[in-house]
Amino acid sequence: MSDSYLASLFALNGRRALVTGGSSGIGKAMAGALAGAGAQVTIVARGAEQLAVAAEEIGAAWESYDLRSLDDASAARLGDGIDILVNCAGVNHRPHLGSTTEQEYFEAMAVNLHAPYLLGQATGPAMAARGWGRIINVGSQQTWKAFGNSGVYGVAKAGVAGLSRSQSEAWAASGVTSNTLIPGFVVTPMTLPTVAVPGVEEALASRSHIGRNGLPADFAGVAVWLASEGAAFVTGQTIAVDGGFSVK
Repeated sequence: MSDSYLASLFALNGRRALVTGGSSGIGKAMAGALAGAGAQVTIVARGAEQLAVAAEEIGAAWESYDLRSLDDASAARLGDGIDILVNCAGVNHRPHLGSTTEQEYFEAMAVNLHAPYLLGQATGPAMAARGWGRIINVGSQQTWKAFGNSGVYGVAKAGVAGLSRSQSEAWAASGVTSNTLIPGFVVTPMTLPTVAVPGVEEALASRSHIGRNGLPADFAGVAVWLASEGAAFVTGQTIAVDGGFSVK
């Protein structure tokens, strides 16, 4: 198999990618993979210092935005000329649903669902007009089922899969695919409070077929695949990258 054949399927040279939550964890791994495949990548998160370090490591540009208060003007500017949109930024406030405050609700919905919607609106029509685009939304096990005190986090992540289906329905005929990735339990800065509880990390690992928890690097290949020509006929799907966690 020649390098040129592989490049025709998976190379991203000349494509522009925007990755939210790209300064750490799964988002950073996917951003690095897209850059490695040839895309011009911009990563977005809140912390400028961490963004600058991550961008240097993976060869990306960066923009500091607080997606809790993303407005239409910011979304439009971020979306200019983007070919590949990866919505990975998230907040994981999960108090008991009965104890959830309005602030926690609105913040969870803003970052986990509203921002992906706005950025999709800012990029999708332009992608469709150019005849090519890729949207990758990152969901959760809570997209499918109640798990681990889902609360309002589960509400927002369930909406992400519906968003991908609606984006696919709107733009797939014009060459724009949209899919949702479902991680299993992945050790990232967001999940450190969970793994700090003795025994929890091991218990969660035992629930997967593979027998370990996920790592950010496990998402590199699937990000390149979904962003590439090789996945041009894959759209509107909810795809587990979870080591069998969801089917055990």
